[in-house]
Amino acid sequence: MPNIQRGEIAAMLDGEERVLCLTLGALAELEARLMAGDLVGLAERFASGRVSARDLTAILGAGLRGGGNAITDDDLARMSVEGGLKGAADIAARLLRATFGGEA
Repeated sequence: MPNIQRGEIAAMLDGEERVLCLTLGALAELEARLMAGDLVGLAERFASGRVSARDLTAILGAGLRGGGNAITDDDLARMSVEGGLKGAADIAARLLRATFGGEA
């Protein structure tokens, strides 16, 4: 069961409910992977509303690992997401709202 106070969310991936959380380590992973520089750069990048498939994979992958799932980005790329691309974008938006607050 996710704890929203810790920034956790639940999402169905490959038919299994999983917990995602952008922990400090997961955020550091995102900064490096997306070359955002710092947390402000990361937040600004996502606030722009322009998100690539690479961004979605990075966000969901980091969130899954932060939530305690031993999943690589390659594993994630093979998973089915209910709602397809829109479903993945919705999960990422919920995760970013849980992490940064406000609109994502």
